[in-house]
Amino acid sequence: MKNKAILPLLLMFLSWSSFKMFAGENNGQPNVLIFLVDDLRTDLGCYGNEVVKSPNIDALASDGVLFNNAYCQQAICAPSRMSMLTGMRPESIGIYSIFTPFRKVHKDMVSMPQFFKEKGYTTVSIGKVYHHANDDKESWSIHIPKESNSWIKPENKALIDSLKLAGIKRNGPAFECADVEDEAYKDGRATKYAIETLQNIKDQNFLMFVGLSKPHLPFNAPKKYWDLYSRDEFIVPDKEVPKGMDKLALTNWGELRRYHGIPQEGLLSDDLSRELKHGYYACISYIDAQVGKVMNTLDQLDLRKNTIVILMSDHGWKLGEYGAWCKHTNFELDVKVPFIVSREHQCPSRLSSIQTNALVENVDLFPTVAELCGFENHRLEGSSIVPLLNNPNIEWNTAAYSLYARGNKYMGVSCTDGEWRYVQWRNSDTQEVLGTELYHHQSSLIATENLAGDPNYKKIEERMKNLLLVQFPGTKPFINRGK
Repeated sequence: MKNKAILPLLLMFLSWSSFKMFAGENNGQPNVLIFLVDDLRTDLGCYGNEVVKSPNIDALASDGVLFNNAYCQQAICAPSRMSMLTGMRPESIGIYSIFTPFRKVHKDMVSMPQFFKEKGYTTVSIGKVYHHANDDKESWSIHIPKESNSWIKPENKALIDSLKLAGIKRNGPAFECADVEDEAYKDGRATKYAIETLQNIKDQNFLMFVGLSKPHLPFNAPKKYWDLYSRDEFIVPDKEVPKGMDKLALTNWGELRRYHGIPQEGLLSDDLSRELKHGYYACISYIDAQVGKVMNTLDQLDLRKNTIVILMSDHGWKLGEYGAWCKHTNFELDVKVPFIVSREHQCPSRLSSIQTNALVENVDLFPTVAELCGFENHRLEGSSIVPLLNNPNIEWNTAAYSLYARGNKYMGVSCTDGEWRYVQWRNSDTQEVLGTELYHHQSSLIATENLAGDPNYKKIEERMKNLLLVQFPGTKPFINRGK
C-alpha cells in the first residue's frame, strides 16, 4: 500500500522535474543568445569560403538556417546597431554617424532589450553591442561593456607612447600577432564574462547579446590563430574601381589610415595587403573559437535545447577590393552580412545548413525574436522572418534597403533584388537626384561597371528605381538628429 501511495507522488515529481529541466524557471519560453560580430563579412566556411577556418560558426549554421542574402541598413557601426536593436530604419532614427548615442536623441523609442526586460527576461549586454558603451544602459539587467583597452605587445605600447609624446595623432599598428592566451585580448575576456553570466542566470529567461569586437581593426589576435594560415593563401584583389562609378561612392578609408604603418594616401602594396588580410582572417578564427566556447557552455548547462542562437554582423568590409578598405559605402561588400538563426539543437546529424536566398535585413531581428518568444510587438519597420525558418523557399521580399550619408549634404540610398544593386545619390534636403548607379551581382559581390543610363539596361534600371522608391520615395528630407 505504501508503494502504491508513493507512486503517484513520484510520477508527479518526475514530471515536474522534467519540465523544470527543460524550462528552468522560465515557464517554457525560449532563451535568446545573439552573437553580434563587428565588421564581419560573409567570409566564412558556411558561406563557401575555402580559406577561412570557422568550424564553430559553420557548426552553428549546420544546426540552423543560413541566410544567403542578408543586408544591414547602414554600413557603419552605431546607426546599424541602433537599427537592429530598435527594429527601426536609420532614416526613422535620424542618426547617421558614430558620434551620437541613441538615447541622447530618443528617450522614448522602445529598444529590444527594454521590450524583453519589461516581459520579465533577464537582459544581458556583454562586449560591444551598442557602439557607445553605456548607451541604453537602463534596458540591461546585466551590462558588461566592451573594454576600452586591450593587451598589446610591450613594443607596440612603447610605439604608441612615443607617438603621443611627439604629438602624432595616430593609433598603433593595424595588426598584432602575439603568443598569448585568448583572454589577453578583449574578445577572450568578453567570452569569459559570457560564460560566467550564463552559469549565474541558467535558471532565468534571458536575452543575451555577446558583442565580439573582432575582426574590427586593429587585427590583434593570439598567434595560434595567425598560424592557421599561410600568407601565400591570400590573393590581393583587383584594385580597379567600377567603371562609371559615382564620385560619392567610395571613401578614402580614413579609419585604416589612422594606424601606424599605413600610408596616408595612395594604394597599399601587395605585401601589406596580404598581411592585413592575414590579420583579418586570424581575427575571424579567433572570434570563431569564442563562439565555440559559449556554445559548449550552453550544452554543459543543458540550455541549448531551449535557446535560440543567432549570429550576425553589423555590416561587411572591404579587404582591398577597388583598392579600398573598411566599410562606409553602399557597395554590396559593405552591406551584405552573415545571418544565421538556430532555434534548438534538433539535428545533430545534419551535415549542412538549411539555406535560403530570401532577402532579409538586420532590421528584422527585433520582430523575429519577439515572435519566436511568443510576444506581439509594437509597430516596427522590420519584418519577422519566422515564416522563412519554417519554410526557407517561400516567396519573400522583392528588395532589401540600405543607405549611407556623406555628411549632412548628401545621402546615398540603395536597394538590391538579389541580383542587381541600384543607388541614388540625393541632396539630403531637397531629395534632388544627383547621381545613379546600377551594378550587376549575379556571379560576384564585386561591382565592375555602373550600368545606369545604359539603354541596354533601361528596363532593369526602371524596375530597380521603382523598388527603391517604395522605401525612399523622395518626399521628405533626411533629417539628421545627430550632432
